[in-house]
Amino acid sequence: MPELTSRRGLLFGSAAIGAGALLAGCTSNESGDEPAANDKPAADDKPGKPVTIGFAGPQADHGWLNAINDNAKSRAKKYSDVTLEITEGSNDTAAQIGQIETLINKKVDVLVILPADGKALTQVGLKAMRAGIPVVNLDRIFNSPQAYRCWIGGDNYGMGLNAGHYIGEQLKGKSGARVIELAGLDNLELTQQRTQGFDDALKNYPNIKKVARQAAEFTVESGQAKMAQLLQAQSNFDAVWNHDDDQGVGALRAIEQAGRDDFLMVGGAGALSAFQAIKQDSGVLKATVLYPPTMAASAIDLARALGQGKGVGGLAEFEIPASLTLYSAVVDKTNVDQYMSTGFK
Repeated sequence: MPELTSRRGLLFGSAAIGAGALLAGCTSNESGDEPAANDKPAADDKPGKPVTIGFAGPQADHGWLNAINDNAKSRAKKYSDVTLEITEGSNDTAAQIGQIETLINKKVDVLVILPADGKALTQVGLKAMRAGIPVVNLDRIFNSPQAYRCWIGGDNYGMGLNAGHYIGEQLKGKSGARVIELAGLDNLELTQQRTQGFDDALKNYPNIKKVARQAAEFTVESGQAKMAQLLQAQSNFDAVWNHDDDQGVGALRAIEQAGRDDFLMVGGAGALSAFQAIKQDSGVLKATVLYPPTMAASAIDLARALGQGKGVGGLAEFEIPASLTLYSAVVDKTNVDQYMSTGFK
């Protein structure tokens, strides 16, 4: 999963794709605009001023990051007035800076940047802004607010909070309930935020105790290995929260190999495989908490609005907000069909 600082801005919508729905449907201040379906712009959102958007992200070495790129590309294709200049993703800071400088030299109208390292790329964000090219900073935040016009991203603390509340409600009537946590990389601030949110939520449920925590590495292999260790160490628990659905594939393998089905599991991020397992409802995975890659589609909507000098429909202001924090919705069997199309592979 991507690294993210603790900055959290405007909570937007009651579902993770809420921001996408609002932005896609209405990127103007004209009355009569109608909210659109989440996967396409509104029919009456007529073409406006042509906008060239430069998109620069890190290497898609994770299912979530690949979904970020796919969401940006597919959203841009839905607008006849948008041209997308997309770079080849790189986790090398110098390479990504060079790619962004190329886009600046091409004089694109707006930049959407998901930096491999927000701190390291702050200067190139500042360079773009000083060149008169507004920047939509996606997820991993730059060190200076002067380096971007708008930030949009997920809520890691909210992921943990909502996962904790979901598990808490499922175990509300059980005395002496025990939960475990399969976290991500501990050197990432996002992992610390997810754990903090989870722990804060559990404070509302005095009947529940977290008895173990193991950090994995956001990979299938690490998920399987670390979950196997947890299962061996903990013969009795009622729920597990896994921070990431990619590593959750491995965690579920370990659970199956151990022949365990005496607890419930909640995942994180919103992978298609997790949605499918939740819908089948034949195993321990009962829910996942979103960190929606649809934020990239919404970033394209915001960039288009910036390039055309528009605001966001549904808000009174004439300008788009300075920050948008997406909501970490819980997806279980009651609402999984709604989110199935957003699941990433």
